[in-house]
Amino acid sequence: MDISQSIAKYEAAIRLGCFFGIFGLMALWEWVAPKRRLSVSKTIRWTNNLGIVFLNSFVLRLAFPAAGVGMAVFAEAGHWGLLHHYPLPYWVALVASVILLDLVIYLQHVMVHAIPLLWRLHRVHHADLDFDVTTGARFHPLEILLSMLVKFATILLLGPPALAVVIFEVLLNATAMFNHGNVALPRGLDRVLRWLVVTPDMHRVHHSVEDDETNSNFGFNLPWWDRLFGTYRDQPRAGHERMSIGIRDYRDMKWCAWLPGMLAMPFHGRIGAYAINRRQWENSDAR
Repeated sequence: MDISQSIAKYEAAIRLGCFFGIFGLMALWEWVAPKRRLSVSKTIRWTNNLGIVFLNSFVLRLAFPAAGVGMAVFAEAGHWGLLHHYPLPYWVALVASVILLDLVIYLQHVMVHAIPLLWRLHRVHHADLDFDVTTGARFHPLEILLSMLVKFATILLLGPPALAVVIFEVLLNATAMFNHGNVALPRGLDRVLRWLVVTPDMHRVHHSVEDDETNSNFGFNLPWWDRLFGTYRDQPRAGHERMSIGIRDYRDMKWCAWLPGMLAMPFHGRIGAYAINRRQWENSDAR
């Protein structure tokens, strides 16, 4: 059994172990030193947010049993992708693949904010009335399936090593839980860390009800793309403790906190010219 097949065999166990480990650490940190007071019952939010996480895991395994690492093994066997035709030293291919996969996720994130049909799916993530570790994994199943198809296409075009895909997936899940954490870092440490990784204070701005703040800080793992592409915002206008989290048009617990409402949200209401496509942010009624 070669290294790619070995990685594919243990990929699920590696990802599951890292998920529960990081989740436990972040949950403990939030309990000991929360950044903000929660506005909704933690029991209700966690039950329903984690409910959609487990539903998504089931749907993904049913639709794509091999996941991203399986696609990487398939691409390697068929010599699909640029890296199989223009070989690089293994460590260079490994690092470059992780960085390029992260760039694709950044671009995908911008896309789901810019295209009204896709925003219908993504607003399930943003409609959470609070911001904590469970928000980082709260996505509509259809968006999860779309995201996996984007990853598959990227893997086929790039041809990354299977190990790079596993590293990327573990980093993405870990940093998503970290940067959605309801935790505080010392200002000086946060200033340094946000050059290397997206911090909770950096990403919390993205969950503001204010349109111009929502449409900033799209990075999940690496923070460089927001700075390079002009979507970086340092702080929310109202401050982290006073800023409002969520979407203005969805403040009802029916949609924001309960699993049936989350699943139905993409099919509810109308979306016109979404704010990311507009120059005027004030008085926008299209959320």
